[in-house]
Amino acid sequence: MTNTYLEKVLNSVKEKNSHEPEFIQAVDEVLSTLEKVIDKHPEYEKIAMLERLVEPERIISFRVPWTDDKNQVQVNRGYRVQFNGVLGPYKGGLRFHPSVNQSIMKFLGFEQVFKNALTCLPIGGGKGGSDFDPKGKSDDEIMRFCQSFMNELQRHIGADVDVPAGDIGVGSREIGYLFGQYRKIRNLYEAGVLTGKGLDYGGSLARKEATGYGLIYFMREMLKANGETLKGKTVIISGSGNVAIYACEKAQEYGANVVAMSDSNGCIYAPNGIKLDAIKEIKEEKRLRISEYLKYDSSAKYIETVDRPAIWSIKADVALPCATQNEIDLESAKKLVENGVIAIGEGANMPTNKEAIDYFLNHKVLLAPAKAANAGGVATSALEMSQNSMRYFWSFDEVNEKLDGIMTNIFEQCQKAAQEYGFGTNYVAGANIAAFRKIAKAMRSQGII
Repeated sequence: MTNTYLEKVLNSVKEKNSHEPEFIQAVDEVLSTLEKVIDKHPEYEKIAMLERLVEPERIISFRVPWTDDKNQVQVNRGYRVQFNGVLGPYKGGLRFHPSVNQSIMKFLGFEQVFKNALTCLPIGGGKGGSDFDPKGKSDDEIMRFCQSFMNELQRHIGADVDVPAGDIGVGSREIGYLFGQYRKIRNLYEAGVLTGKGLDYGGSLARKEATGYGLIYFMREMLKANGETLKGKTVIISGSGNVAIYACEKAQEYGANVVAMSDSNGCIYAPNGIKLDAIKEIKEEKRLRISEYLKYDSSAKYIETVDRPAIWSIKADVALPCATQNEIDLESAKKLVENGVIAIGEGANMPTNKEAIDYFLNHKVLLAPAKAANAGGVATSALEMSQNSMRYFWSFDEVNEKLDGIMTNIFEQCQKAAQEYGFGTNYVAGANIAAFRKIAKAMRSQGII
């Protein structure tokens, strides 16, 4: 990095947030691709464009007390990071997971600002959650936690203010409990205050499938632009939640052979192709570990995770990390390249660390960055908001068609920006530049706020 303004801002971020490695990583990944844009706009330094961009507009941290089934009081910490609202109401999911801390909330919120800008829909960026772990909790415990969480969160959200959705650990069950408590406290039916709702009270068809489907739509366009197709490709997908399941479903529809999926304990390898109905039963209905898959497919093999995710050692043409942040490190990247991978599609948020990203790009592997490739979920959440505003709903096919168009447009933005600034097929840079230009233009138009 030779631009002194960029270097100054990045060093300041590292100094002020030295205890927040995930946030520093996210900022570094973006700023390192903006040098040519900043060189073209030296006036940005005078108006502190980057300093304002990397500083959240608001961070809310709060206590969440709740009572477990043994009548013992438990206390967790809740967060909402309202990072940047220049393009619309803050929009971003809630994550319930023991790893949640301020660094992770800020990195997710920062990424969300760029992701939402790429959708070209009127939504700003935010993120929230808690270090509460839903695993092993009863429905009653989860309900009581969600109600306590919403007792505080409701002060800071609204259909035109901040619209949370689900993320890891927050599905339709949790959204239902959160929405019910919000409705009770506020004494109004504000359907647009949360997205990812059940279909019987304001949710959108295709929302559950949206992130996974959207990832494959982006991959389809990226591969097509480079003379490739998903048909006949061997695909491995980390994770086995909503994103992974519906990425698998859509990839199979396009003729790909998905041979591996995983959870935090290990992965299953099915050389004849994953039986998706079995995965759905195990994960969506029974909520069991993925090793149970062996009962459904005698030809499959289970590989336990030890030091790093075992799935990245499986030979494949296309790898789709759909589990969590930093799941692909440099060693895993080297193994994937050695095994002939031609494309990576980030279904999770920041699943590939910077060293691995650089390695892929240096070895001409096509990389679909998370802020572009997994934007289908938030895009469909925004479509849910639109339907709520109209007090109307669209069919599955109508929503899916809009999603396909949005993801195609996102790829085209990334491709155009990458080519305009001399990055070729580096869609990581393309996504960052395309989103940044839109955000910066709006920030400049609205003054120093």
